[in-house]
Amino acid sequence: MGVAGRGRPRATRALLLLLLPLPPLLAAAVPPGPGRANRPLEDVDECAQGLDDCHADALCQNTPTSYKCSCKPGYKGEGRQCDDMDECDNELNGGCVHDCLNIPGNYRCTCFDGFMLAHDGHNCLDVDECMENNGGCQHTCINIMGSYECRCKEGFFLSDNQHTCIHRSEEGLSCMNKDHGCSHICKEAPRGRIACECRPGFELAKNQRDCILTCNHGNGGCQHSCEDTVEGPECSCHPRYRLHADGRSCVEQEGTILEGTESNATSVADGDKRVKRRLLMETCAVNNGGCDRTCKDTSTGVHCSCPIGFTLQLDGKTCKDIDECQTRNGGCNHFCKNTVGSFDCSCKKGFKLLTDEKSCQDVDECSLERTCDHSCINHPGTFVCACNRGYTLYSFTHCGDTNECCVDNGGCQQVCINTVGGYECQCHPGYKLHWNEKDCVEVKGFLPTSMAPSVSLHCGKSGGGDRCFLRCHSGIHLSSDVVIIRTSVTFKLNEGKCSLQKAKLSPEGLRPALPERHSSVKESFQYANLTCSSGKQVPGAPKEMFITVEFERETYKKEVTASCNLSCMVKRTEKRLRKATRTLKKAAHREQFYLQLSGMDVSMAKKSPRASKQREETCGVGQGQEENQCVSCRAGTYYDGSQERCILCPNGTFQNEEGQVTCEPCPRPENLGALKISEAWNVSECGGLCQPGEYSADGFAPCQLCALGTFQPDVGRTSCLPCGGGLPTKHLGATSFQDCETRVQCSPGHFYNTTTHRCIRCPLGTYQPEFGKNNCASCPGNTTTDFDGSTNITQCKNTKCGGELGDFTGYIESPNYPGNYPANSECTWTINPPPKRRILIVVPEIFLPIEDDCGDYLVMRKTSSSNSVTTYETCQTYERPIAFTSRSKKLWIQFKSNEGNSARGFQVPYVTYDEDYQELIEDIVRDGRLYASENHQEILKDKKLIKALFDVLAHPQNYFKYTAQESREMFPRSFIRLLRSKVSRFLRPYK
Repeated sequence: MGVAGRGRPRATRALLLLLLPLPPLLAAAVPPGPGRANRPLEDVDECAQGLDDCHADALCQNTPTSYKCSCKPGYKGEGRQCDDMDECDNELNGGCVHDCLNIPGNYRCTCFDGFMLAHDGHNCLDVDECMENNGGCQHTCINIMGSYECRCKEGFFLSDNQHTCIHRSEEGLSCMNKDHGCSHICKEAPRGRIACECRPGFELAKNQRDCILTCNHGNGGCQHSCEDTVEGPECSCHPRYRLHADGRSCVEQEGTILEGTESNATSVADGDKRVKRRLLMETCAVNNGGCDRTCKDTSTGVHCSCPIGFTLQLDGKTCKDIDECQTRNGGCNHFCKNTVGSFDCSCKKGFKLLTDEKSCQDVDECSLERTCDHSCINHPGTFVCACNRGYTLYSFTHCGDTNECCVDNGGCQQVCINTVGGYECQCHPGYKLHWNEKDCVEVKGFLPTSMAPSVSLHCGKSGGGDRCFLRCHSGIHLSSDVVIIRTSVTFKLNEGKCSLQKAKLSPEGLRPALPERHSSVKESFQYANLTCSSGKQVPGAPKEMFITVEFERETYKKEVTASCNLSCMVKRTEKRLRKATRTLKKAAHREQFYLQLSGMDVSMAKKSPRASKQREETCGVGQGQEENQCVSCRAGTYYDGSQERCILCPNGTFQNEEGQVTCEPCPRPENLGALKISEAWNVSECGGLCQPGEYSADGFAPCQLCALGTFQPDVGRTSCLPCGGGLPTKHLGATSFQDCETRVQCSPGHFYNTTTHRCIRCPLGTYQPEFGKNNCASCPGNTTTDFDGSTNITQCKNTKCGGELGDFTGYIESPNYPGNYPANSECTWTINPPPKRRILIVVPEIFLPIEDDCGDYLVMRKTSSSNSVTTYETCQTYERPIAFTSRSKKLWIQFKSNEGNSARGFQVPYVTYDEDYQELIEDIVRDGRLYASENHQEILKDKKLIKALFDVLAHPQNYFKYTAQESREMFPRSFIRLLRSKVSRFLRPYK
């Protein structure tokens, strides 16, 4: 009995040890009903059939007679009720050395700016910012724990933007002198004194010169934890790490285990050795259960889990980073870059990342100002600029007038006159322009130029003004043989509109013949002018349209008879005109007023009631409405007033101008069989014309081939152009000068001189991209080339630059931007803000040659003096953006390029803001976090976002134009957090 009694407690204790993990699970188990154990029943899987009452964040496990509920990893509770377990809410901060972010069922470790997450997902390592683009430093980049510093070469000092360097001045103002003594930033103070300031995250020392580091900058140089003290930042480490000898870094302690209670182990000292070994090995209290990250005790032992961004390996203990980019590209539209515990999305050039930080949206460059001079066509990721007719595209976005006359005389047979957006062919005296508007035909009966003129006009300066004399030579006298009689008539149309419509013809398709009665009026005039205007709109009344017709008729002396002198003839003519105008008024009121323009019958268009309600304003002549905008009908079409839209030119007609109400009949319309389809926008589309390499007396078939030694590149011509210099052509019917057999083949950038039979370099301001040409094309507009012998229009550059800039916002732009700037440029700008305003500048990117020793440079300073306060200067390419405030209240800006260099240059936006915000703006632009991420850098390069920011800075009341939703959609969350913290700190003193 004693033996048995002594053994029972030992067995009881062993059983107790085995059941220790069970009580919580037993509490979650559903007890079997009475009598169920006496009779075997078929098991029902409550979990599979959804008959359980487990919590949504619990797992259901079927048992032979019931089921069990247990909370999922990351949750706590008894199974029927599960609550999120805040892994971050413990003294170990979830194992995270910086920030721990709790999320439902899990957690994530994040690092401070300047650090990146280690592969274990918990430790944070320093980021070497100098490895990428030299940290944005102009000279030298020095990496430090949690941050970096830019330093300058001897003879330079660091500018206020903490990245670029400025030449020191041995003399002059104190802040430009090397001995100003400020550790960070030097500011001019009244009476020639200086004042020192520190960068964000530093405090000014008592000597008012040095700057003391705080934990707000790069975590104070500490890898894990930082605490500000009187002596400066003091570093410490996470409990699982120890401080390195350098006093800043942290190293993992060997054999580190998470804290656990020893009571469990001591309480089982008397238990079975196997059970004790099992407990010690399979409890989270010992060595974290062997788990790499999170450990949880369960009925079957420990359960290991990993934070977000990591996956549990097959050993059930180790966590490994998930490469999210391997699965559906991480959900990124374009590029996915894996990081420890997470991933980053980025977009192709021409797209921007949306606020979901995964989707990419095309940047519609055409919606921005200053994108293209004329037309802009947006494409996914890019855009294309186009120019109006008569203009040539240069520098990718700009349009300049094309000098058509410089190539083959514009195709003109005699005289070519260049005009803005076009050109005109003219003829010598005794010739008139052919219908093709290029050839000249002789005027029959014209006075030969060899004969002396009968009348001459002489003008000269006399008595302080011009005096002209019209002289008639011998046998010639002035005569007034012609009397011009003028009259006009105005009539009213109700519900009319100042537009024309095609007249309705009779069923036979012919104009109805006017009855030959005594009331018929037939008059011919030398001139007629029609004008249309609208009357005042009276509410509830139809809109009235007024048409005024002015006529001119000539009466000649030769019509005078014995019974009716000249005065009599004039009165008779005036009487007929009065009768004609009365008849015209009656016809107009009966809506029987027709016009015939260019052989086409048209009438005044009626304005439909529905149209008048939909559109209060009518478009101009030859314009139709598209998307509530008036658009001129393009060439090849005309405006039909009855249909109120642009119509294709009918077969047999053409129209080469925009905004017309009729189409012109093709020459020789009887040759309808040769006419082309409708929408002829040029006479060459009419058909039946001589083709290139052919000619005829009138430009129409039958045609002859150009003879040997001549060529013709155009259609419908009456002659061919000679090669010149006695050069033959390779065959009959040559179409270009390249068919002429020259003695040498000229390369691009040259033209063939038919007099010397040599290749000549294209002069300045011209270019030639092709082989074997006899001319060079003029650069468009006011552009020119850097040198002679240019081979491409991209070498044509606009040299205009400089000037006084606006008071609030504007751009500093290298000449010819976005094309390469010209050599030997010198541009000077000035910004003089209104009183109590300061200047903020953003340099999104700048492209300057790096081969030479600062041959091209951009400098910003107070005045033109080299000793004046300098804000910014550079002679290098920087694709990483930088923002800074001016060190002076006004700016003198200069850009210079030497004779041997050219690059894309820059477009630098600026804004002036109220000086009350000076402290806030400087705090923002000097903070390295503004440039830390690619997303932040893209903001400073996004013209639309910069425009919105500058709009609010220049005029704070414009803030209310943007809703909170629009702000969130425009800027990433990290950028908004940065600004919010700055603004809150700035406003705190006033709360």
